[in-house]
Amino acid sequence: MPENKPKSKIMSPHVFYALLAAAVLLAATAPSFLPAYAAPRKLPVYSVQRDDKCVALTFDAAWGNEDTQTLIDILERYHVKATFFVVGFWAEKYPESVKALHDAGHEVMTHSDDHAHFNSLSAAQMADNLKAGCDKVEAITGVRPSLFRPPYGEYNDTVVETAANLGLTSIQWSVDSLDWKELSAGEITRRVTGSIGPGDIVLFHNAALHTPEALPGILEWLLQNGYRPVPVSELLLKGDYEIDHQGRMRPGKSAS
Repeated sequence: MPENKPKSKIMSPHVFYALLAAAVLLAATAPSFLPAYAAPRKLPVYSVQRDDKCVALTFDAAWGNEDTQTLIDILERYHVKATFFVVGFWAEKYPESVKALHDAGHEVMTHSDDHAHFNSLSAAQMADNLKAGCDKVEAITGVRPSLFRPPYGEYNDTVVETAANLGLTSIQWSVDSLDWKELSAGEITRRVTGSIGPGDIVLFHNAALHTPEALPGILEWLLQNGYRPVPVSELLLKGDYEIDHQGRMRPGKSAS
């Protein structure tokens, strides 16, 4: 017996073009029930695109205070200004050190009020926390912080946006000394000098065990190799800029 095969159905050109026109119209009108493309994630500044060899050295101050004056003295010896991100309760506990940092010409910025996990806070809680931390710094230095380093390096869109709404630029880092792990001075030096480049932001910590020992060698290497350490606010671009998917601040399209 012959095999029973279904008859093939060929779409007529009229039907094809009618469906194509409908699809184009559907795409053009973008109805609300179609999923939209996700917006780019909001990022802190990790590094800055620079034509020169400027870099920024940053220190997070949240716990101890035994080496603050030593760090000030070392930086002064090499005529280098740095940025210190201080937690509010640290500023309350060591106001004389906050004032000493400011009087020595270093930037004193906020690292939150209490080193909370910001990703777990509401926008209102973040705002209250940031205001409290900034208030404490401003009360001592007379200058309100314009930069914010999220505790633990944790952030999300709400963290970055809430800080921006308060006039704070969120700052991460592109070179991590890992000094908090109590690495030797030699290991800290190799980590920094082996990976640094123009526009990088280096992370150190106040009260890290071997940072005062490592810092002179790092500063000497930077200066001998043509680098110019500056505070973060001086490293950042002014005017039109954009932050790419890696957190690198670059001139905006209108500036290029």
